[in-house]
Amino acid sequence: MASQGQVMFWRGCSQENSALGEEPGASLLPPHDPLPLTKSNHSNSCRHHSPAPHQNTSLQVCHFPASASFLSAALQTYARCKGGRLHRNSVFFFPNSTTTVIIILAAVIALIIGFGISGKRSINVTALTSPGNIGQSGLLGCTFEPDIWMGSIVIRWAKVGVAGLVHEFRGGKDHLQEQDVVFQGRTAIFADQVMGGNASLELREVQLSDAGTYRCSVTTSRGSGAAVLRYQTGAFSTPRVHVQTSSSGDTLGCKAPRWFPQPTVRWMAYSNAGKCLPHAANTSYELNSEDITVKVVSFLRHITANATYTCVIENSIAKATGNIKVTDFNITTETSLHVVNLNTESVSSSLPACHWMLLLPMCLLSI
Repeated sequence: MASQGQVMFWRGCSQENSALGEEPGASLLPPHDPLPLTKSNHSNSCRHHSPAPHQNTSLQVCHFPASASFLSAALQTYARCKGGRLHRNSVFFFPNSTTTVIIILAAVIALIIGFGISGKRSINVTALTSPGNIGQSGLLGCTFEPDIWMGSIVIRWAKVGVAGLVHEFRGGKDHLQEQDVVFQGRTAIFADQVMGGNASLELREVQLSDAGTYRCSVTTSRGSGAAVLRYQTGAFSTPRVHVQTSSSGDTLGCKAPRWFPQPTVRWMAYSNAGKCLPHAANTSYELNSEDITVKVVSFLRHITANATYTCVIENSIAKATGNIKVTDFNITTETSLHVVNLNTESVSSSLPACHWMLLLPMCLLSI
């Protein structure tokens, strides 16, 4: 048999209230004078009790089975007892079930937490990066929704597989107590651009081992979010193209000082009429002093006038071209370098308050 709970409703009514059609009364009934329910009472019913001699208060006592929905049942019962309308005065209930008390306390705590975070939301954080060039400075791009409150902005950079942080910026200052030793002295945040939404990280003296997966986490007064990027490292450089003249004929040269991984080299030759010309190149690779990068040297012999020659050096992260246009009167050159594999990924991490509210029934059922 389900345990019974009791709910007591009372109202302190003055003559002014009586004029509004309510029952006259005085102060509230003290909590130490509850009237117990008896087995003769029927479920979800109410009884009216006249005030005791030392009290000037009318009392409505209702009882119902104690359950997870007892509060809703009590309110519905009270509305039925009072002619279908709820009054503005206080409602007190005294459940007999310990489980019911625990459920209500859990609900109250969940609501407090939910409304406490209702001002927070997920913010958009986006990461964009290009490959890092060994020995030079690189950039791990990260942007977020601008916030004028510098003191509330926290930026954390972390790398998968590294115990310490890459960089932390909080309250307008760097906080590097937890920075991993491999990044010490090599990182920086653009502090003057943070409020504008720039959380990008400068990485100086890029090393081959800096390649990996990085996470940019941002918290502001508006919420929090994070983005993940995959950072590639290597070596690439713009080629230098030139023409060598000798008694045996003119030779085109294409040289680039630093590449890693070892690139491929190919030549293209077209006449001014757009016809592909036969060509044969000689390419070599020379290891540089740091034993990582290579120097690229390629020559194309037996060139003719009124044609355009293109040297293409390419690996998995960069592509460089050198164009040489040869006419009867002059030679013009043009070079370019393009990095590839730009990547971006954004993740929102904060949980809005409405989601916490959706979890509330599950929390109650688990008790």
